[in-house]
Amino acid sequence: MDLGAGRRGVDMGPSAIRIAGVSEKLQSLGHNVIEEGDISTKIPEQQKVKNPKLKYLPEIVRACSLLAAKIEKILDSGGFPLVLGGDHSIAIGTIAGVSNYCKKKNKKLGVLWVDAHGDMNTDVTSPSGNIHGMPAAASIGLGALELTSIGGDFQKLDPKNLVMIAIRDLDTGEKAAIRKNNIPIFTMEDIDKHGMAVIITKALRKLKDVDFIHVSFDLDAMDPKECPGVGTPVKGGLDYREAHLIMETLSENNRLNSLEVVEANPILDNRNQSAEFAVELMQSGFGKKII
Repeated sequence: MDLGAGRRGVDMGPSAIRIAGVSEKLQSLGHNVIEEGDISTKIPEQQKVKNPKLKYLPEIVRACSLLAAKIEKILDSGGFPLVLGGDHSIAIGTIAGVSNYCKKKNKKLGVLWVDAHGDMNTDVTSPSGNIHGMPAAASIGLGALELTSIGGDFQKLDPKNLVMIAIRDLDTGEKAAIRKNNIPIFTMEDIDKHGMAVIITKALRKLKDVDFIHVSFDLDAMDPKECPGVGTPVKGGLDYREAHLIMETLSENNRLNSLEVVEANPILDNRNQSAEFAVELMQSGFGKKII
């Protein structure tokens, strides 16, 4: 799906990641991989924008609702949901599904949000009306009811259990929402000053009381030199080893319970470089070690 984004192309991201061999490479690590296929969505040309502050809202709500149900079902069956995007608006569905599962099992949910952007806009604060800038806000109960009620009309995530890493591009309204809700945030400036080993340790300490960690990894967290094919590239992002250290640390500490990787855009990519990186990143999260 690329309905939540401002430019076309990320709807082809899941195919690019599959072409890069995600199933085979995870199987080589000893995992049983079940390919569930795509949740199909109408393309923008088939639809009209009814509300410019919430572009393509009905179809995004439909797709995210289907995704939420699928995620919950996978977790109920003892599986690990690995979600390939698509634009980041799908995180509303992913987190809703995980949250419903955690609610049933009396588990406390935490989310590690790895992204250049905060995705903390609402229909009131968004400069563009693109819903891929709203999933973190919707997950903590801010914004349009149609988005916050996907998977059920309740707050999916406590703001103190939403930890952001690699942030470097925030709108004015997002800054205010992050401060008001006391969301733990580690910017690229923090990473530059202290190094990723310190930052990921601090981030996991913030989530020490949760029972379930979902990681939402937007590939635009990466520096465009590492990952040129992303939905909204921003200079000055994570380098190759910093990103792998996040996933390696999660794996080593057994703190990764579900994962989504979003915003791969093959149209802007160089010979599928970004999708191949995404697969390498997933391998680190699923236990691949240097030695």
